[in-house]
Amino acid sequence: MEDSFSILSGIIKNRRSTKPAQMNGNIIPDEQVEQLLELADWAPTHGNTEPWRFIVYAGAQAKAFCLQHAELYKSNTKVENFLQANYDKILHNGDKVSHILITVMQRGKLPKVPVQEEEAATAAAIQNILLGATALNIASFWSTGGLAHHPAMKTLLGLHDEDVVMGILFLGYADITPTGKRIIPLTEKVKWIS
Repeated sequence: MEDSFSILSGIIKNRRSTKPAQMNGNIIPDEQVEQLLELADWAPTHGNTEPWRFIVYAGAQAKAFCLQHAELYKSNTKVENFLQANYDKILHNGDKVSHILITVMQRGKLPKVPVQEEEAATAAAIQNILLGATALNIASFWSTGGLAHHPAMKTLLGLHDEDVVMGILFLGYADITPTGKRIIPLTEKVKWIS
């Protein structure tokens, strides 16, 4: 058990966010992405609702999604608020990534399960993907930028009103791993009552 804890601890502490522009364009085998999705499927879930859903874009389709996302930004942003730099960033997010996973909380059929619990379960599924990616030396980035939370994104993806886009996961490989840091000491985040 000691070895299992050490391995898991190392994976958790070494997980990093690598922005899509920092990835190198090398391709992840689809089988490894399927393995990550299998890990996601083992997240905790209240009432066994298993609310996580994933839309996977691979290869040229990843770039095609980024173009759709950029055009969505353009068509849903007032002219006076539109920034070409934002459009370009969204457009080029797919240039060096291998896969893009749109992560969705699909509201289950058990209304007694609060929405927050469904979102938490989906977030846990996403964390399982990120940790699995770290174990496989795959770079990852969980983004909520662009129009990820805009109703137009739900329309583009064919989702229901009650569904929630939890984020866009960019997966790929990187030559450099960002360094990690924690700013607030753990002692300031924990209150022990004995």
